[in-house]
Amino acid sequence: MTNNESTPWAAIEAKPEFRELLARKKRFIVGCTVFFVIYYFALPVLNGYFPDLMKREVMGKVNIAYLFALSQFFVAWIIAFLYMRVAATWDKAAAEIIRGHH
Repeated sequence: MTNNESTPWAAIEAKPEFRELLARKKRFIVGCTVFFVIYYFALPVLNGYFPDLMKREVMGKVNIAYLFALSQFFVAWIIAFLYMRVAATWDKAAAEIIRGHH
């Protein structure tokens, strides 16, 4: 993207394509955030309401609660990976919008 002072940022911001790009970004970011917050708080909720299920041993002394807690790291990494991929498409779309305005 360009940072020169001759770029009409207000006109670009008013374009429907730019507003749609912002809406897509918001949907993705809010959706991922809501999903992760629910996933994150599911562990204490499940431990509180279903302790026998969460204590169930799966491999030796490793129980479902430990596996669920470990899975939260993987879910965070997957969300980060997805964000990086999607953000690259947003950057390309933003560059096209700016380029199309010149």
